Amino acid sequence: MRRPSPRLADGLLTHIERSPADADIAMKEWDGYVRAFVDAGWGVSEVEPAPDCPDSVFVEDTVVVYGDLAVVARSGAVERRSETEGTENAVAELGYRIAHIDAPGVLDGGDVLKHGGTVYVGQSGRTNADGIRQLAEYLAPFGATVIAVPVTKALHLKSAVTALPDGTVIGYEPVVDDPSVFQVFRPVPEESGAHVVLLGDGKLLMSSRAPETAALMRSRGYEPVLVDIGEFEKLEGSVTCLSVRLRGI
Repeated sequence: MRRPSPRLADGLLTHIERSPADADIAMKEWDGYVRAFVDAGWGVSEVEPAPDCPDSVFVEDTVVVYGDLAVVARSGAVERRSETEGTENAVAELGYRIAHIDAPGVLDGGDVLKHGGTVYVGQSGRTNADGIRQLAEYLAPFGATVIAVPVTKALHLKSAVTALPDGTVIGYEPVVDDPSVFQVFRPVPEESGAHVVLLGDGKLLMSSRAPETAALMRSRGYEPVLVDIGEFEKLEGSVTCLSVRLRGI
């Protein structure tokens, strides 16, 4: 994870209107987000802060981790490319092999949804076909199947959909280009409910602004862990954007 920049309110926007974001409130929300992981038994490693980069708290976009390989991203937003150096240093120190998305490819980690051996990659305003091709080549030795998914209605693929532990892809249909791409798709009633992070033992980290979806997840036997990330949602962020989950290697 990476703590928010004091310039958070200056972050980029693509699909929503700008509303004022408060950096002090965001810091308190980030502390609560971190605490949710710690309470669920996770260890937390911090990437060196990047105070001059407004979007740097959205660390998911800077790297894609698969097995023992960390693929350092190259954002379609030129303004965000300097964010990757700190993430690369952090994952290298943890022992991961490093690869890079190179020009003319661009790719944001927020466009990558992994489940089992399938990797869905959104072709969006931040990720292009060459970036997807390069990622597929890097992941081929792992036996991963990479599937390109059109994304025009949201910032990233994972702004529209995420996956439950059983592989069901959930999403808010108005911002999902083509639900038929996914083997099993289930719509949810709130846009912020489309974003879950798997904490293990059936626990799903979710935004507190999706109570109906949380109730739906409880009815399916999951345990929602709700966090307030309202300031980050003003910048098109979600619970997935603020962390990269790493397994021991």
